[in-house]
Amino acid sequence: MKATIHPPYFASVITCACGAVYNVGSSLETIAIELCSACHPFFTGKQKILDTARRVEKFTTKDAKKGTTIKTAKDKAAERAARAQAKAEKKANTDTSIKSVSR
Repeated sequence: MKATIHPPYFASVITCACGAVYNVGSSLETIAIELCSACHPFFTGKQKILDTARRVEKFTTKDAKKGTTIKTAKDKAAERAARAQAKAEKKANTDTSIKSVSR
């Protein structure tokens, strides 16, 4: 390594707001952080999910419902055929003739 182009390398100390201290190598001598693996809610198991619009609850109910009703290829084909039949009946019942407009 060329001495003039690289930053100095230190045995750094990382200090968290909770009081945890970690020794690492860095170009900074001391580093102060707010969260670490010792105090972050995800790693400590104290994580809370804020669900103001019930998104998580809606997803879990939808996911549970989806898991219980698994459609086979025959079921899907029957539904497609029923939709096509209904569409054909609707088209047959509509009047597409051109009517003269009297004024």
